[in-house]
Amino acid sequence: MSNQVGCSKPKKGLIVSGNKDRSLLIGIGLVIIGLFAGILVTLWVADGFSGPQGRPELVDRVELGAGPAPGYVTIPQSEVPTAYVDALSLNEVFKDVSRRVTPAVVFIEVGSNGPAGNIFKQLSGENQGQGSQSLGSGVIISDQGYIVTNNHVVEDASEIQVTLGDKRHFEAKVIGADPTTDLAVIKIESASPIPVIALGRSANIEVGEWVMAVGNPFRLTSTVTAGIVSALGRQVNVIDNRLGIESFIQTDAAINPGNSGGALVNLRGELVGIATAIATQTGTNEGYGFAVPVDLMERVVRDLIRFGEVRRGYLGVAIGGMTEARANALGLDTVRGVYLSDVQKGLAGALAGLKAGDVLLTINGKEMTEPNELQSAIALFSPGDKVPVEIWRNGKKKDLVVTLRGREDPGYDTWLTDLDRQNLPPVPVEPEIPNNAITQFEEWGIGLAGVEGRQRRGLNIAHGVYVAVVTKNSVFGEAGISRGMVITHINESPIFNIATAKAVLDSETDLFIQAIRPDRTVVFFEVSKGSQ
Repeated sequence: MSNQVGCSKPKKGLIVSGNKDRSLLIGIGLVIIGLFAGILVTLWVADGFSGPQGRPELVDRVELGAGPAPGYVTIPQSEVPTAYVDALSLNEVFKDVSRRVTPAVVFIEVGSNGPAGNIFKQLSGENQGQGSQSLGSGVIISDQGYIVTNNHVVEDASEIQVTLGDKRHFEAKVIGADPTTDLAVIKIESASPIPVIALGRSANIEVGEWVMAVGNPFRLTSTVTAGIVSALGRQVNVIDNRLGIESFIQTDAAINPGNSGGALVNLRGELVGIATAIATQTGTNEGYGFAVPVDLMERVVRDLIRFGEVRRGYLGVAIGGMTEARANALGLDTVRGVYLSDVQKGLAGALAGLKAGDVLLTINGKEMTEPNELQSAIALFSPGDKVPVEIWRNGKKKDLVVTLRGREDPGYDTWLTDLDRQNLPPVPVEPEIPNNAITQFEEWGIGLAGVEGRQRRGLNIAHGVYVAVVTKNSVFGEAGISRGMVITHINESPIFNIATAKAVLDSETDLFIQAIRPDRTVVFFEVSKGSQ
């Protein structure tokens, strides 16, 4: 008895019978599924891997970044469409990005005759003394030889040597530098082609996104590390400039001395940030690195290449953060925006109708929540640009358009002078403390006293205890704590008075101390009884 698969009345144009017919049907089905998967792959790639769009061409004859194709990484089609890519496919992405990006990241050696006083170099150990050699990284952003790096890598340079990933060596010259963002552009001349990185959009980055840091830490050239975006819009107060702009991308990808000026890239191999600083107590990576966003970098670089300086537009306002109490007082339903504490007459903000007491809610449609976000947003524009802003005034929203003004405006110097006068810190006063007002902690080798109101105001702190005595060779002394400092926190707990300090010092053996120096510099120390 034979088995037969078929239809007594087959449909027109399709006859199915026997094992051969079954194979034909399966083959046709696979073709249809393949076509459908191909369509989904095309849509997914077009949506998820779209290149930079709408970039204004501000610089004549200089194209920044590679074309879209070099920035893309192809995930195996067999894995798409899926909700998530498996570990092996992700591994291929990391390898592909590394191959594409590392040739465009260079090693920079700088001979310097200047002092090693820059705060970045002190923190990172990139400069070891006067007349020493500074080391860092850079990213090739144009086939004409333009390289972006950090200002602190090349400032005071007497000579700059650049080494590419293929071991070619070049002398470089500084095209321009911007201390307010700690960025600089240098240039090499090459008769043969050089690799160029693709530019991404930092505005599209999200917390939790995978990123890779590429640089030359500790002279280990072409080093790649991976991590995630830990936070956005960070201000860590490392740029020593009254108009410093800090809105860093924070990442846990390992960044160490020598990484400065290197690349932070996404998994499409596109540049999203320039590695700039690390949060550290030891001079090496402790899990927090910071990068200048590529959108701000590109804006700065275009001006440096064209003009040799950044021509930045200014609002002409003094700003402050919003608090819950201030938001409630002004009738806002949530804590948002940036408070305008002063508006300079005759400058852009005042001419557009901004007033002291306004809350600036959005700039060019982007919501503002912190003062540094406002500074970073305005820094993307040039003098003469018309910028739409939304403010909160008298319980209502109001839309205005501000035409930014530049440094050449007559009111610019007046505005900065007024800001300096307002922000001038009081001269620190070292209190005269009688011995009977000092509480001794002999096991720690220190004597503490209360902090008077005038000293709190001078240091701009709300609480703390004054270090009146530090015994020589004590654990506090060995840790670097000196007389005149004010301890504000121990083991991340606020210290309000001698009693709260005593409670911690009597019960703990290992201390993590946050203190403030008389010059208002915040410092951190680790102290342990076992280290004595």
